Amino acid sequence: MISTDDIRSLMNLPGEPARTRVVAAMSGGVDSAVAAALAKRAGYDVVGVTLQLYASDQLPKRKGSCCAGQDIYDAKAAAERIGIPHYTLDYAERFRRSVMEDFAASYARGETPIPCVRCNETVKFRDLLNAAKDMGASALITGHYIRRVEGTHGPELHRAADASRDQSYFLFATTRAQLDFVRFPLGGLPKSETRALAAELGLELAQKPDSQDICFVPNGRYSDVVEKLKPGAIEGGEIVDLTGRVLGRHEGVINFTVGQRKGLGLAHHESLFVIRIDAAKRQVVVGPREALATRRILLRDVNWLDAAPLGEAPRAVLARVRSTREPVRADVRCRDGAIEVELLGHEEGVAPGQACVLYDAAAPSRMLGGGWIVKGEAALAA
Repeated sequence: MISTDDIRSLMNLPGEPARTRVVAAMSGGVDSAVAAALAKRAGYDVVGVTLQLYASDQLPKRKGSCCAGQDIYDAKAAAERIGIPHYTLDYAERFRRSVMEDFAASYARGETPIPCVRCNETVKFRDLLNAAKDMGASALITGHYIRRVEGTHGPELHRAADASRDQSYFLFATTRAQLDFVRFPLGGLPKSETRALAAELGLELAQKPDSQDICFVPNGRYSDVVEKLKPGAIEGGEIVDLTGRVLGRHEGVINFTVGQRKGLGLAHHESLFVIRIDAAKRQVVVGPREALATRRILLRDVNWLDAAPLGEAPRAVLARVRSTREPVRADVRCRDGAIEVELLGHEEGVAPGQACVLYDAAAPSRMLGGGWIVKGEAALAA
């Protein structure tokens, strides 16, 4: 079991714990509650904060969804059990603007967005972090499974000790300035120990199921959300092959993602996959599986955590193009103002709107940052 000294070492904050305030982001789940409880047990002045991300008449009712109305009550009950004050902040409008509307716009562009990354990047590690500072806190702690490690040039982010729980992919946009302020007490624990700690602490949510993505999409129907947020954005179009030959029609590009095979509605003599999406033409381009092979990836809005900046010389890294995939060997460099990743092998289903997260080839657990995928091809134009 993790000890008080372990927690104080992980927190790495100056001064006496009893005089050091930390804000715990409490989602209503077991992970964030245990993180708050561990900080309290280590003697810190802990304040629990839960974000209300929906207007009262829009709270999701789907079982297992994150940030549902019940979660606020669960977080309050956990805070009371732990013995810390608890506050709820109304971030519904911020969440709608920064996460939900961005999600809808991204899908309408033919991309495959990751709203959980946007939520961490904006609502949590920007807005909530600033609120924590306004409360006089020295740190913001969360229940994410990722490790913050003090390195030679300052704090580093490393993959969780439990690879099956690692959330580094969803936190690639955490900046160096934010990393100075956030802490992750659970990064070195397996989920089983977290639940055991919750039971030991008498938290009723010890066996509460994990939340499921995406919290604001009822029944997994993305098109309903996009149509509500961007009326008229969903229009039908053509399904074409790589030569432009029309094979069929579709009811909206939002219903497709790069790499998709099922649900194309085509009668064809060979298996076809979505190769790319042209939202401007309302076209879904399909082809054989080998056409999905990607060797080079162009990124935008790259967040780089290493002290040594990216240059024209290739830097050996491990690249992760989907949260469910393991990183693969690659080189990254900055060329003509753009960040390019060249895979030493190839990956399939590299989709614009997803993230490409980069790890240190020499120290594979260390995350170097990442960016949003603009395009992935067998070879990008020089």
